[in-house]
Amino acid sequence: MAKTLINADDLDAIALGGAFLGTGGGGDPYIGKLMAKAALSETGPVTLIDPADVADDALCVPVFMMGAPTVMLEKLPSGDEIMAALAQLEAYLGKKATALMCVEAGGLNSTIPFAVAAATGLPLIDGDGMGRAFPELQMVSFTMSGIRATPLVLADDKGNSVLINAVDNLWTERLARADTVQMGGAALVAAYSMTGAQMRDSILPGTMTMIRDIGKTLMAERKAHRHPGAALRARFSGHHLFTGRVVDIERRTVGGFARGRAIIKGTDDFAGRQFSVDFQNEFLVARDDAGTVMATTPDLICALDADAGMPVTTEQMRYGLLVEFTGLPADAKWRTEAGLELVGPGYFGYDHDFMPVEELNDNKKINSECN
Repeated sequence: MAKTLINADDLDAIALGGAFLGTGGGGDPYIGKLMAKAALSETGPVTLIDPADVADDALCVPVFMMGAPTVMLEKLPSGDEIMAALAQLEAYLGKKATALMCVEAGGLNSTIPFAVAAATGLPLIDGDGMGRAFPELQMVSFTMSGIRATPLVLADDKGNSVLINAVDNLWTERLARADTVQMGGAALVAAYSMTGAQMRDSILPGTMTMIRDIGKTLMAERKAHRHPGAALRARFSGHHLFTGRVVDIERRTVGGFARGRAIIKGTDDFAGRQFSVDFQNEFLVARDDAGTVMATTPDLICALDADAGMPVTTEQMRYGLLVEFTGLPADAKWRTEAGLELVGPGYFGYDHDFMPVEELNDNKKINSECN
């Protein structure tokens, strides 16, 4: 049986990797890291298990935060909310969870499940439903496999909880988002309960190990006084979209999302040019000064501080920040017709078609960057 013990020290790398793979969204993983470290310090390591080792009839439950990442900076969860959501979902189902899951491999939601696993003693499955972060609840590989989000339980810091049963996953998003707004813009959730057999059919495997390894790469490159962007692009067949300084940032919280656009003035090899990045919790579209799309959802647009090499989330974007943007290919599932229907440019109201980041960019210097 393939299993890995995750201790408190591993969470530094996991939080870093989750922040990078979160494409600017998913909430600040530092908050989830603190929650998870506190839990692991009391209980000991969390067991990370391979999807193949989960029984067909096991009950697998994703646990996560829903809401605007900017709200989470001022509305810190205590940890009781997510435990209440899980307990109420188990009570409704009349069955205890066998294993926990991450809904997304990015941001806060890549670390919160470790806290819940530590507190409950349940193992955490090595995989997730996105391979990155997306802004809406139905935007998971589970939806493509016909798995229902409901029954779903939301819980907030005041002790309120809501049980939702909906006709489909898009309606679940709409109803849960409205409740989240009423709960102050953020809530903790247990949903998408599934059998072990369903989990194996729908999960993007190995992503928890991947974000830990990304975090270790970030830490090692920074320790060696190298910017980690080049090493990460080499590893994931990524493209250096541009580097520049934020000269304007528009950000607002609307309907439970952090929406906006950043304008970046190019520096170094990109001097004399201007770029823009749209976001809805996560970075969705990057364009150059001619309005040409350089990378678009569902491919990943990842930001690193150009000086320190640390991941930058959308809520951390500010005037004057020097940022390096990287484009990475999404998991093949997201590039299918079903995947693009869920998370392609058209869903977010853009009039451009999806084109893979490798076709939009002719950056052929990926390997030479590391030489």
